[in-house]
Amino acid sequence: MIKREMYLKKIRNLYDSELIKIIVGVRRSGKSVLMMQIIEELKENGVNEDHIIYINFEDYDYTDYTNPKEFNKYIKDKIRDKKKYYLLFDEIQNVQDFEKVINSFRATMNVSIFITGSNSKVFSGELSTHLAGRYVSIKIMPFTFSEYLELQNSQKISKNKDEAFLDYVEWGGMPQIYNTTSVQERKMYLRDLYNTVILKDIVERNSIKDVNVLNRVIQFMMENIGGTISANSITKFLKNDNVTTSVDTILNYIEYINNSMIVSKANRYNIRGKTVMTLLEKYYLVDLGLLQLKSTPIEKKVGGRLENIVYNELIARGYDVYIGKTEKGEVDFVVDNFGDRFYIQVADYLSSDEVIDREFGAYKYVADNFPKYVITMDKINYSKDGIIHKNIIEWLLEK
Repeated sequence: MIKREMYLKKIRNLYDSELIKIIVGVRRSGKSVLMMQIIEELKENGVNEDHIIYINFEDYDYTDYTNPKEFNKYIKDKIRDKKKYYLLFDEIQNVQDFEKVINSFRATMNVSIFITGSNSKVFSGELSTHLAGRYVSIKIMPFTFSEYLELQNSQKISKNKDEAFLDYVEWGGMPQIYNTTSVQERKMYLRDLYNTVILKDIVERNSIKDVNVLNRVIQFMMENIGGTISANSITKFLKNDNVTTSVDTILNYIEYINNSMIVSKANRYNIRGKTVMTLLEKYYLVDLGLLQLKSTPIEKKVGGRLENIVYNELIARGYDVYIGKTEKGEVDFVVDNFGDRFYIQVADYLSSDEVIDREFGAYKYVADNFPKYVITMDKINYSKDGIIHKNIIEWLLEK
């Protein structure tokens, strides 16, 4: 089992805090494993096992406690003294009115609360209404490339970094995907994951009737990772396929898909005006392995896949990431770190002078002194004019 240190170090100093610790992420990205690792650290820190209460609300044994009154009673019956208790709840969105119960625990008992969930809407909407300023949220992603290499080493799989990276580009970083080398079994795992996300986190939660249209929207987004997507462009695409639907319906579907965290939305940032623009967003898959499920053959646009990997890595590291709008073009990523900033441009290879001029030239209208990077698969260093060129594998493995 790989220790998710990049997330543990963000939450470790909050183990005894009254702030509610919220861990969000797409299904099977490792939230439950992270909870188990937190429990192990609590025990190592001297917390008695009977003061740690864990419930996974995907477990049928706890179905009765998805009722808020039963949930409230069950926990109160478990607390028998004034010492601090540690409450850990997986997939809390399955509990009706959970935000009210969680807030009651926080306000009336000596507890430290950890919760996970697979739908961002639940935590950005309902929960924040009741817990404004009283929680901290951490987004967990599938394995980064460095975690993938750690897994390969633990399994004593000998691949050089280049071979391993191509495998990662092809299959992504879902933790369970590498329990087998069988292509068929890997695709079955990804198909099961996809169907679970679609059914539980999108269709059931939002009472969607036309699942076919929903799947077509997702397929369109897969086909255009890293590209500008709008409800109008999807509506036109569907119309050409003899599927008629409204722009409003597509807007709703995009929101539902985004909330399921199977994709992430990157807003545009006006670099000159220093404002975030909610217009012409780009979307990135939470994991490239999902491209194996395309219903039609997909061209392997290496540049788009690398851009997706860089985006996911930045999110995993905890940055805020935007698409940069310049006076006469755009920069792939504007990365914010509590007010500190840097820029990233991504390409597959700097294969000609024309490509070099295009990628480095993206910074022509960025008139500030924040660091600027071009990240590619090249192993020759093309840094120039103060713009830093990095090989993507080496960048992914930097601390």
